[in-house]
Amino acid sequence: MTEYFETYLKEIKFEKYLEKLKKKIGRKSIILYGAGAYFQYIQTNYDLSGLNITGISDMKFSESDEGRDYLGYKIIPKNKICGYNPDYILVATLNYLSIIEDFKLNYFCHTKTKIYPLARMPLSMLIKEIWNS
Repeated sequence: MTEYFETYLKEIKFEKYLEKLKKKIGRKSIILYGAGAYFQYIQTNYDLSGLNITGISDMKFSESDEGRDYLGYKIIPKNKICGYNPDYILVATLNYLSIIEDFKLNYFCHTKTKIYPLARMPLSMLIKEIWNS
């Protein structure tokens, strides 16, 4: 699986996109959503230190996990993200479209929080993915 992540991230020019993210939103408060193998690969192989990441969330975390450490980040349960009032949520999953849509419609529709993918897929790849689903 890590070979796939490596190939995919090179193909979408993730390193270049990450540098743009750091310049654009690096000082804003950011919560990462998605704590699976894909994020673990990114966290291990790329420098995220230029981002002001205040915590990490995932549906696998429960309220009893809140505040604990996961890969160097404070755990925030999904149902408590709004209470942290982040400037940005970066979705760290390969299939980020449905998560972003869910967050925008059900959690952050009345807030100024912006939601982006941590690794953005080029439009041509995105169209292929939508077409094949």
